[in-house]
Amino acid sequence: MITVGTTAGAAYIVAALLFILALAGLSRHETARAGQTFGVTGMAVALAATVAAAVHRDLSGAGLTLMIGAMAVGAAIGLWRARVVPMTGMPELIALLHSFVGLAAVLVGWNGYLHVEATLHGPVSGQAAALQARELLGIHSAEVFIGVFIGAVTFTGSIVAFLKLSARIRSAPLMLPGRNRLNLAALAVCAVLTTWFVIDPALWLLVAVTVVALALGWHLVASIGGGDMPVVVSMLNSYSGWAAAASGFLLENDLLIITGALVGASGAYLSSVMCKAMNRSFVSVIAGGFGLETGPADDTDYGEHREITAEGVAELLGTADSVIITPGYGMAVAQAQYGVAELTRRLRDLDVDVRFGIHPVAGRLPGHMNVLLAEAKVPYDIVLEMDEINDDFDGTTVVLVIGANDTVNPAAAEDPGSPIAGMPVLQVWNADNVIVFKRSMASGYAGVQNPLFYRENSAMLFGDAKDRVEDILRVL
Repeated sequence: MITVGTTAGAAYIVAALLFILALAGLSRHETARAGQTFGVTGMAVALAATVAAAVHRDLSGAGLTLMIGAMAVGAAIGLWRARVVPMTGMPELIALLHSFVGLAAVLVGWNGYLHVEATLHGPVSGQAAALQARELLGIHSAEVFIGVFIGAVTFTGSIVAFLKLSARIRSAPLMLPGRNRLNLAALAVCAVLTTWFVIDPALWLLVAVTVVALALGWHLVASIGGGDMPVVVSMLNSYSGWAAAASGFLLENDLLIITGALVGASGAYLSSVMCKAMNRSFVSVIAGGFGLETGPADDTDYGEHREITAEGVAELLGTADSVIITPGYGMAVAQAQYGVAELTRRLRDLDVDVRFGIHPVAGRLPGHMNVLLAEAKVPYDIVLEMDEINDDFDGTTVVLVIGANDTVNPAAAEDPGSPIAGMPVLQVWNADNVIVFKRSMASGYAGVQNPLFYRENSAMLFGDAKDRVEDILRVL
């Protein structure tokens, strides 16, 4: 006989498969929209199955009303934020969403303690008695403790990332004396407390690990500079996945375990890819100590920069054989992607070979630039990753650097003493002409001067990127 339980289990399997298809689809431009559809459909199936299973377990009245009401409020907030948040605000929104996952894991862990371990000092609950009879009480206590720890670290770490990305606090890394030792000490304390809690699940131990984990999450991300926030968002995405998986074990929900593991593993893999792109150690990312060290300011005199007008850029483009555009966060801030897309179409109509070079950490979110260009209907086949296009700058007539800075800094490849030394960058300086769209000569997030601005084949086009692109279009 088919029961609600078996139906819910089948629905969970379908939802898990849809989530896997979503990850596969989101890995490529051409299939990203389908991947998004798979993900939304999978979540709808999972929610419907969860509600049906809850009703089957005699959840009714006030409990059912509260659950549906919470879902309605969450859906309304999600739809509202999706409508009003611009692409430039997406990174901090994602960081804030990660904090909700972490907080949920903490609450689930505390709920598990109150229903099981807290009853051991009085009338033992049926669930606690069943776990004791199967000799699984220690495993449950470990699940509670680990879930609270991961969730608390994710919660405060995501809050700090949100505050930094939204410029509500300074983006500079917090450099406490012996900060790495503090992190290691916190981890050691939590390991000791976990062992103690498994042996004797006392309330004060759970309070202690919650406080220590909250402080650790705050310090981990506070120690990271704003220039490294793309990796931080990816790292917190992984943490939120593992927090969800820990909650799944406590709630005995297979789908939550699978989904959390998928998010945690994919986030960790993406963090590893981005660390390689930024010449960072993956281990130090996990430890939160990979922020750029503060040191003496780079006061090297690179000479005078050269300025160019929109008319001069239009003349160069009109006679160019090939053009590569390398966008950065400045393009997102100026909302210049639509003008850039129109410029691309205009140049291609003139038989100019136009392509885009995307650095893995351009913007404040992995794939940020790709999404902006797709939104503006730039063809996927001319948007290339750094490794695909770096060898092609040599011989390119014109490179347009629109709002990028650290990702095109030659100091990373040429100056062993630079804070960004060894970081793979787009080698735009090898082109015949480099035009840098920028508001000023200010340094990028890394706080490092960019000698590209002073090269003989480089020229600065100052002002708002959107306005300057429109000026070039008018001349063309």
